[in-house]
Amino acid sequence: MPDIAASRKFIDLIRQASSKWANWDPPIEIKVGDFGKIDNETGELDVEGNIYDSTFQKSLKAQGLTIDLTDSSCQPQTGGVDDNMIMSSSGVKQGDFSAKPEVSFLNLASASVKAEFQFQEGKRGAVLVMHKPRQEYIPRNKVLTLVHKAVELHDKYLVTSTFKCPGYYIYLSNKSGERIALALTATSPIAAAAGLTAGGTASVDWWTDAQAAFLRKAVDKGGQYRYTPLYTLKHRRTPLIARLFRGETEEEIEDSLWPDCLTPWMPLDEDGLEDPAWEDVRQVLPAPSNDLFMIYLLERGRFLSPICGRG
Repeated sequence: MPDIAASRKFIDLIRQASSKWANWDPPIEIKVGDFGKIDNETGELDVEGNIYDSTFQKSLKAQGLTIDLTDSSCQPQTGGVDDNMIMSSSGVKQGDFSAKPEVSFLNLASASVKAEFQFQEGKRGAVLVMHKPRQEYIPRNKVLTLVHKAVELHDKYLVTSTFKCPGYYIYLSNKSGERIALALTATSPIAAAAGLTAGGTASVDWWTDAQAAFLRKAVDKGGQYRYTPLYTLKHRRTPLIARLFRGETEEEIEDSLWPDCLTPWMPLDEDGLEDPAWEDVRQVLPAPSNDLFMIYLLERGRFLSPICGRG
């Protein structure tokens, strides 16, 4: 399975489980306010700009959109720190961590994360673990309603929130029905195992018995929020479609203008490739260059948008 296909498959599985988008390469930062198009081959966001950049602010002013994104009320907000966040795709069963002779030397009693996962044979499964994640997000009920009119965001995807953390673990199963275990452990002092701010006095790292090629993990020893494994992605809905979903007199609210985006690719098989039958359908469909065609697809529960991808 090529890495490109693995990336798209993992992103697709996590989106189905959470409605959020996974970052296959968490050390590459995704920022709140980033916008761009989805690469149809990898599933990753190709960032073209950020609404908080000075150039975007100047463009808003030139377009007559009177909103100052440098104002504190418009700047990204930061939520509290969670202990751990564990996500898994459909069919993956999480169990209690069971001690094994080969891992008895680890300080498992004070491990800040430990879990086991059972995967289905013949089916891909995805697991995403974030240690002490912290969410950053665009304030509601002001920013998105106004920037929706900016020409730069037409046919674009917008990052409205991110989940950053000092440690992450990503795993995509190999269809063998494997069972894997993982733990985030630290050496003495024991207090350091509860967090990652021990000032270099503790060595913190992931332990796992997973052997698959599609395993990615990292932890920042200093507790810095360097990784962005997960983010929320919205798609700008055209005013015509938004009105049809709102009703003519309903106030333009953020959720109608910026719905959660669906994937620009057709349903994937277990190896991350588009189903040939669906691919044949897409080849004969006209490009969604007008609102009526988009409405046709939305009414059938499937929003296909090649203009947001490369495919």
